[in-house]
Formats: sequence, structure tokens, C-alpha cells
Amino acid sequence: MAEFDLVVRGGTVVTASDTWVCDVGVRNGKIAALGDGLRDAARTVDATGKYVLPGGIDAHVHIEQDSPETGARPGTDFYTTTVSAACGGTTTLIPFARQIKGESLRAAVEAYRRKPIGKAVIDYAIHLIVADPTPQVLGQEVPSLIEEGYTSIKVYMTYKALMLSDHEILEVMSVARRHGAMMMIHAENADCILWLTGKLLESGRVAPKFKGIAHQPPVEREAAHRAITLGEIADVPILIVHVATGEAAEMIRWARSRGLKVYGETCPQYLFLNENDLDKDGMEGAKCICAPPPGTPENQAALWHAMETGVFHVYSSDHAAFRYDDPQGKLVHGPNPPFNRITNGVPGVETRLPLLFSRAVTAGGIDLNQVVAVSATNPAKIYGLYPRKGTIGIGSDADFAVWDADRRTTISIAGLHDGMDYTPYDGLDVQGWPEVTVARGEIIWRDGEFVGEAGRGEFLPCDRPNPVNDRSFLDDAGVPQG
Repeated sequence: MAEFDLVVRGGTVVTASDTWVCDVGVRNGKIAALGDGLRDAARTVDATGKYVLPGGIDAHVHIEQDSPETGARPGTDFYTTTVSAACGGTTTLIPFARQIKGESLRAAVEAYRRKPIGKAVIDYAIHLIVADPTPQVLGQEVPSLIEEGYTSIKVYMTYKALMLSDHEILEVMSVARRHGAMMMIHAENADCILWLTGKLLESGRVAPKFKGIAHQPPVEREAAHRAITLGEIADVPILIVHVATGEAAEMIRWARSRGLKVYGETCPQYLFLNENDLDKDGMEGAKCICAPPPGTPENQAALWHAMETGVFHVYSSDHAAFRYDDPQGKLVHGPNPPFNRITNGVPGVETRLPLLFSRAVTAGGIDLNQVVAVSATNPAKIYGLYPRKGTIGIGSDADFAVWDADRRTTISIAGLHDGMDYTPYDGLDVQGWPEVTVARGEIIWRDGEFVGEAGRGEFLPCDRPNPVNDRSFLDDAGVPQG
């Protein structure tokens, strides 16, 4: 019997902290050895001249969830989404179980687990979305779900169907603090958006490009500062999701300079798209509508500066796949709806990593170690999956991808695997793409062909996240002590 099930030979291994040339030996789905001359293997991959990166963790994806604003239905499922992720070098996804107001959070989790999530081809954890923090939910359901491995909670400051008041957010934060969960916050000022949207519609400015005016930078800046303040008062670490503006990024930088445990996430749509992508002929700009929307080119540059200077800890896709040419998709309210009736969300689970990898190898400003940090290692640590996921180390799951840094690709929907009818990144040129993706020791993507099997993905109960605050000035009831 061979010593290893798989050996990847001669690649340049990249982690969040180190880069070196070595062989990677895999046994029973785990990384069993890192070294030179690992020869006794049942199967080998020659990675000479290639990079070997940990499998990506896309920690913010929406899969098989209707739009809470427009009622649109997703155009893809767990199988196509996880296949697409694997083809882009991602081996773990974290979608959301979303509570409906008036209903149980546990019921929402159980309903989500009953979806065809079992068709997933890569591993997955699940975040909680709390939309109705009743005494039952906060006193019983959240604590028991945290014990079962659902250790991250998302709350919204906007969207009528989901938003919480500041008081309610503090109550959720108190429970998260007491039981060791990570808080995620969608930070936008709902009243500002509503007021701006009303003024724009009244004046006839309804095209997709006006989405950016309704969600202009102060909307996110104010809410980010308020989220930071609430987290400081509750003494709980927070992660502000899908940061879209340089002004909000500066709020995160400011908070961290004061020693607060505040983390930032941004997404490809804010780094690689801008307001010009919303201002296309007809309704083509609708393909890039998301919330928050892409901003000005100057804002885009500010976000790259924040990425390059370490403000962002997580880089996720916020994948939300609503088809364009579908009466239940992006344009569910007719062929020419006003910007506020276009379904939010863009697909991006497969292109997420190639876009950032290409930036690192062609433009500089970031290196591949930082690519690994924000796309794999940091999400694993922040969400309680490290070191099982997110790194290449002995004992970790054998999740990694072999990247050809010389391969040049023009992104098009024909080359993607997500089951969508468009990509917002159509026509963008990238350098580098995964040649091989390995998930728990199995090759599932190789030489342009998906070779994995539906249902091989496993649910990952998460540990308490690494950043959870361990200061003790709160008593057992979660109340500040002076």
C-alpha cells in the first residue's frame, strides 16, 4: 500500500505567512507531510512551476434564497454553486440560514438544512441571520445553535424585512458576547436610503445608475460608525460585511487604531466594478446592481488602498445568483423597473479568487500571501474553522488548488460553471486560474473539467471564532459593570 493517497510535487506552496517549494503529501483526506522527495503515492500531480494555495473559503454567499426585497428566485442551486466554487479554487462556502420575522430561528435553520444542500460538492458551514430577536430566540434558540456549531450571527441595519433597531442589535450582541459567537453587520442607514430613493424617484431619476446616489458613501459611513459604537458598548468583536466605500473602510481603520476588535470584509464587485458599470445601455446596468452598489472610480481606488494596507481581513463574493433573462430574476418587476425594484445581488463565486490572484501577480500592491490571508486563512480563523481549513499545514484538511500563474483568460459566461446567464465581470482579462482543485484529498477539478461527485460536501460545525473577545467586564447577564 502506498504511503500517500496523493502527492502534489514540486509546487510553490503559499500560506498567509510563508512561501516555499515542497511536496504535499495527503493521506485520508488530511495533509500528512510537507517535504522533498515524497514519492510513494497512489496518485501524483506535478506542480512544478505552479503555485499551491489553500482552498479558498468564500464566507459570504447566498444559495437558494429568495430576495427579501423583490421576491425574486435564485437561478442556481447548491450543486451548480459549489461546482462553480471548486472550479475557481474555493473549497469551502458559508451561506446563511435566514430567519423570517414572526418565525423561529431554529425552524429557519432546519428548513435550510432540508433544502438540497446535500448535493454540495465541497464543504460548507452556515451563518445565522437574526431578523426577529424575541426572548425565545435570544434566550434559547441562539445559545443552543451556537453550541451546535452555528457560531456566527448576521444582523441588518437596513431592509424592512430584516432590519433591527439599535436596541435589538445590542440585545443580539449581548447574547453573542455571552456565548462566544461572531457578529456580522450589514451597515447602511435605512432611513437615508429611503429618503434619497424617494427624492430620486420623484424627480424621475430611475435608471440603474441612480442606485449609487441612493446608497452614497455617507449612508455606509454613518452606519459603519454606529455598528462600531454598538460593538464597543456591547464589548463584542464585529465584522462589517461587504464594505463598499473608502469612507466606511476609514471607520474600520479608525476603530482598530483604538484597539477595538473590528474586522472588515469587501468583495470583488467593489474592487473590480464601479459606477460606470451601472450606467450602460438599456437595463444592462441592472446586471451589476447589488447593495451596497459599486461606487465611483475614486472610491474604488480608496478600497484598493484599504486592501493593500490591511484594513480588510476578509474577501468574499457575496454571491447572489439571480438570472437576468428570467421573469423571476433580476427584473422580476418588469423589463424596465426603477433602480429600487431591481433585485440586488451579483454572481461571483467562481471568479472571486482568479480576480484577486490576477491583481497580485500583475499589478502588485498585494502579494499572494495576502491573497491567501483574506480569501482563506482569515475567514477560517474568524469563523471558527482554523486550522482544519484555511491553510496548508500537517493535520489540516487537504483542501488546496494548484494555480497556473501564466494562464491568461478573458472572463465570459461561457467559461463559468454557475448555471447563470451573465457575469458582471464579462470581458475582464485575468492572469492565473486553478489547474487542479483538491478537496479533502480528492481531485475534483482538473485541466478544465469538473470530476467530483454531487453530495461529497460535508457540513462543518464551527468552533468559537478566534476573535471572540475574552475580556471579562461583563457579568453573566451580559451587562456592563461600570
